[in-house]
Amino acid sequence: MDSTLEIDKFLEPLAIDAQILSGLSCEMASTFAKLSAESTDMFLPTPISDSILAPEVSAGKGGSDGGRGEGNALFLGECNKQVGSGRELHKTWKDPGLTFLSGGTNLRVGFIELQHKLVIGDFGVPSVSRKLNRLLEHSWPIVDSLKNENSTSLFSWIGNRIAHVVRKGCDAFSLSPDQELPLGVTFSFPMQQTSLSEAKLMAMGKGFAITSDLDLGGHLTTGYEKHKSADMPGIKIAAIANDSVSTLVSFIYQFPAKTHQKAVMGVIVGTGCNATIPLKLSSLHESKRPASINVLPGQDVAAAKIAVNTEWSINGSAPPLRKFGLINKWDEELDKAGEIPGFQPLEYMTAGRYLGELGRIMFLDYYATVLKQSTEKLPGKFRQKFGLTTTFLSHYHHNSPNGSMADQLNNEFPAEHPEFEWTKSLETVLFKIAVAIQKRAAGIIAASTVGLLMCAEEIPKPGTVGKKGVTELVVGYTGGCIQHFQDYLADTQAYLDKILSLEFGGEAPIRVVLHPCHDGGITGAGVLVPAALASRRT
Repeated sequence: MDSTLEIDKFLEPLAIDAQILSGLSCEMASTFAKLSAESTDMFLPTPISDSILAPEVSAGKGGSDGGRGEGNALFLGECNKQVGSGRELHKTWKDPGLTFLSGGTNLRVGFIELQHKLVIGDFGVPSVSRKLNRLLEHSWPIVDSLKNENSTSLFSWIGNRIAHVVRKGCDAFSLSPDQELPLGVTFSFPMQQTSLSEAKLMAMGKGFAITSDLDLGGHLTTGYEKHKSADMPGIKIAAIANDSVSTLVSFIYQFPAKTHQKAVMGVIVGTGCNATIPLKLSSLHESKRPASINVLPGQDVAAAKIAVNTEWSINGSAPPLRKFGLINKWDEELDKAGEIPGFQPLEYMTAGRYLGELGRIMFLDYYATVLKQSTEKLPGKFRQKFGLTTTFLSHYHHNSPNGSMADQLNNEFPAEHPEFEWTKSLETVLFKIAVAIQKRAAGIIAASTVGLLMCAEEIPKPGTVGKKGVTELVVGYTGGCIQHFQDYLADTQAYLDKILSLEFGGEAPIRVVLHPCHDGGITGAGVLVPAALASRRT
């Protein structure tokens, strides 16, 4: 058989098309609705309601701004000044606040300064501009040895890094040791929350050994206290959010929505994969509804929405993937070799921690079963678990800035066995594997996104009228995998368009558009801090 036909046939288990994805999106919609109503480890509620996501209404500014401006709840000081024939209102959080992000790969700590400007024009039409400054930000890799530590050791290391940045802040901002420093926390793991400042971690995944529930704020405070000096302020946990929740908050705060647009959702496809979307309280099981939330003036509590951390990659989303035959033997091999088999099947198929390893497993299988060669001939690094990284596969293509595919392979995996060399055919096989993995991942993310928007009733049912004036639903995305892995981002957008076209029989009344929200995890925590502090004063 021709080598091209061989690899194409080999890759058939990863094949997807628009028809499959259209069906998958509808199945995901019904699955998500069920999980929202029944699951205890997915579709986790947060205390972040409409009054925080759209606080300009509660602040008495019923004007436009797409329903996403900021009011007094988000800022601590204001001043007015005349600008031409209009009026300009400035609101600035007086002192930069401390913010912290821990993901599966890196820890980042820094200060955030928020600025807000509302200009009332000649005809009373308001326009809003927002500025967010990141100050003294530092980043550290979270090495595997730290992931394997117990909670005391891990949070002591985190506390030491927070203390390092606070020391810099003391010098730069003359922070008083007598005044506690409010801290906004983004943690890229599942958690349960009863208030904005409290959270209990659930099983962490992403290679971390910590599995038991623990008090996140308490561990962070204890870790910091071990390393702060007497002339440094203490910290007070003001706001805690999952990374996808923070991404949504940051996106709504910063996205310059036009009248036909609505910022509806935040998606992360980086080391892991997750999404957050506002859902009606009535869609959640009673046990998951917060005891109390702030609502907008005149709003019925049942119709109020809160930001929900879907944790859509956990195993509750597996049945639709299995129904459409998207989980194959390579996925199952990857799953069984993981830290918690069966825990996050969607993440194993879409996220950066796993796609390189999936490609390695597939290449070994092709080399052994199709080419009938011993895998012992392959370079030792390539035979090691996670030896082929997602980063390598991301840039492995003909026009890569890292050089030709041959150079990339020979530099990363030099031949060791006398009977092995990286031939043109093998170069092509690995490239086609990478592209097939990426296309399937993009399709799953697109279908899951449409399904979640259907679940949230943001996409109208065929034959019905959507929300007046809104023709674009904008999804904020972040994460290195969707940005850099082959054509992941472009293919996800293309699949979104194809799914909606099929759903509506050609001309869809609404479009789902991906828009960057980079660094939303760390900036979202900064946005939440003044909102949390203001809510405690009222």
